[in-house]
Amino acid sequence: MEDNGHASEPQAAPLGYSLIPVVNKLQDICAQSGIQLPIDLPQVAVVGSQSSGKSSVLEALVGRDFLPRGPDICTRRPLVLQLIQTKRAAAADGIEEEYGEFLHLPGKRFYDFLDIRREIQAETEREAGANRAISERPIRLKIYSPNVLDITLVDLPGITRVPVGDQPSDIEARIRTMILSYIRPRSCLILAVTPANLDLANSDALQIAGTVDPDGSRTIGVITKLDIMDRGTDARNLLLGKVIPLHNGYVGVVNRSQEDIMLRRSIKDALAAEEKYFRSHPVYINLADHCGVPQLAKKLNQILGQHIRENLPELKARISSQLVSLTKEYASYGEITESRSGQGALLLNILSKYAEAFSSLVEGKSEEMSTSELSGGARIHYIFQSIFVKSLEEVDPCGDLSDEYIRTAVQNARGPRSALFVPVVPFEVLVRRQIAQLLDPSLQCARFIYNELVKMTHRCRVSELQRFPILGRRVDEVTGNFLRENLEPAQSIIGHIIEMEMDYINTSHPKFIGGNKALEDAQRQTRSSRDALESDLFQASERTSGSRAIIVRPAANGFIRSAANGVINEQGARANTDTERNQATGHTSASVWGISSIFRGSDNRTSTREVQRSSSHSEPVYSVEHASTIIHLREPPAILRSSEPSEQEATEIAATKLLLTSYFDIVRKNIEDFVPKAVMHFLVNHTKRELHNVLIEKLYREDLFDEMLREPEEVAVKREHIRDTLQVLRQAFQTLDELPLEVEAVGKGYSFSTDSIGLPRNRGLPSSSFFATNI
Repeated sequence: MEDNGHASEPQAAPLGYSLIPVVNKLQDICAQSGIQLPIDLPQVAVVGSQSSGKSSVLEALVGRDFLPRGPDICTRRPLVLQLIQTKRAAAADGIEEEYGEFLHLPGKRFYDFLDIRREIQAETEREAGANRAISERPIRLKIYSPNVLDITLVDLPGITRVPVGDQPSDIEARIRTMILSYIRPRSCLILAVTPANLDLANSDALQIAGTVDPDGSRTIGVITKLDIMDRGTDARNLLLGKVIPLHNGYVGVVNRSQEDIMLRRSIKDALAAEEKYFRSHPVYINLADHCGVPQLAKKLNQILGQHIRENLPELKARISSQLVSLTKEYASYGEITESRSGQGALLLNILSKYAEAFSSLVEGKSEEMSTSELSGGARIHYIFQSIFVKSLEEVDPCGDLSDEYIRTAVQNARGPRSALFVPVVPFEVLVRRQIAQLLDPSLQCARFIYNELVKMTHRCRVSELQRFPILGRRVDEVTGNFLRENLEPAQSIIGHIIEMEMDYINTSHPKFIGGNKALEDAQRQTRSSRDALESDLFQASERTSGSRAIIVRPAANGFIRSAANGVINEQGARANTDTERNQATGHTSASVWGISSIFRGSDNRTSTREVQRSSSHSEPVYSVEHASTIIHLREPPAILRSSEPSEQEATEIAATKLLLTSYFDIVRKNIEDFVPKAVMHFLVNHTKRELHNVLIEKLYREDLFDEMLREPEEVAVKREHIRDTLQVLRQAFQTLDELPLEVEAVGKGYSFSTDSIGLPRNRGLPSSSFFATNI
């Protein structure tokens, strides 16, 4: 197993050495351009509480003192630290060349690491002030040395609870928010630093890492200050992951003490003492190969390289997607042109694209067709069929015409004459009144379509109109006026259609029911109603005590009520009475009860005097000559309404309703067909056909070029920003394409023959959740 472990070690080198510098280069490209790419690059963020030993760990990884130190908060700005391994070549004086470079000072090398510390302090104060305030703007530092492995770390401010100096009262919340902004993306590995003399359950670093990485798959634990734990205690269970398991395990380190720092003890000596400590300590001797700063550096290099490899396909896909999107957006802004010919060509192109986009939206051929809702021409069709036609179909032709209203109209049409047939005049008057009600919904339909076209003109605005807002306003103005002009003839022709239907009532229409058929159906309905009434009366009379005398009382509704609660028509009761009287005097009546003749005469009526003589033999008979009083007629009321309808009048009402319904249905179908055609011809299609010509006629004028093609300042700034972003993305994509093929190929077949903590397996180690073999 040892052979396999050592054999796999050389294979790990190309992975880290090939991928980590590529990501570093991507970070430099973004930082130098000052552009924040919409992608998250793989990196390692170092988190921990204040004075947890973060700075000591980072200095140990570099092998030099270069970070600010002090009793208060030292890291007040994120420090992006790129460790770059150089070839081991001695300088002329025999000293290996190590130096640092800051991104904000390009080309300047710092060979003295104390100068690097001073520059970090100075740059921090320039951005965050001199009194312990913090800033989210990072400092970028590269360390070139043959003694480091390629690693990129982000040193974040330590979590503090009590504000000091100029720090705000919510300093803890601000620092936590800053840390979360770095460690939340899944492309970021988390190096959680916790001192050994602190209960691991109370670790701020593990707590904040657990909020974004609950399964611990991208968190690496570092246990510092193992040498200052209380006597009789150790961190073995912590390092073995028996307290809080992490997928990548823990690494224990021993920091330099404050005394060592004051005595300027070198980090090289401190690393030697650290190794001696682990190999001589009875508790950690079996874990010595997995503890210490050198082992932490190897672990970070391997895990970061593998993490980059896993994120590489997604990274390339996202960069490619952003390139396509931004290229399209940049093309929409176009180039700046100042010549008259260039301006004319640009304006003509914009107007043509706008008219074409409007036509495509109406026809349903738009490239940006919505899949979540109806749009464009589909909305026009919906208004025609589901709103206009459906609303007309729900109209009752006689809904607002009562029987009394129709009867009064029929009687008024007769004048002083009695009716022989159903008059034509009231039918035409009533049907015109009903047809007129179709005008308002027809005009509303045209207005609805007009509103939809206005919305379409806003939806089809090409991107160039955003670049030239003055031109956009002019286009909206011209298009709006043109739509209003087209709405007027559409509404006018709709009014003419309704007027034509009202001006000529075509009773010869093949689908019209006709007078004879309507009268037959009306008589059938009246006869059916009468038969039902007679049946009810007969059943009521059967329930009486057998007496033939019927006591009647006039009712207000034109019917009379019998003593047996039977309801009969007043005319029927009067007819029975007359019949009985005539039978008593030897006369017969020409009318039969319950049947009304369309022809009515006065010859069959019994005179008043005869009725009086025959009504009672016990009463004395007076002649006219002996009358001592004058009969006065009652004057007609100012508003005269007809009495209760007769059977013939009921038939006339039913026939009129049938005629109205039949003819209204014909007109309704015509309106449902002609109104959409008129709107489409005069409003929709005319706008679609002539919009391009109208725009050119109104706007393509040389004296308006400069005004309409003037860009606002923010558009020019945005174009420049998109251009710079595109340049950065192209460099990033080109950088990823420069990866050797074997690095990408290793993604499928590469396997570490190591423990899950990233180091070669070692015999004799106790089995645990971290040291399990991962082959």
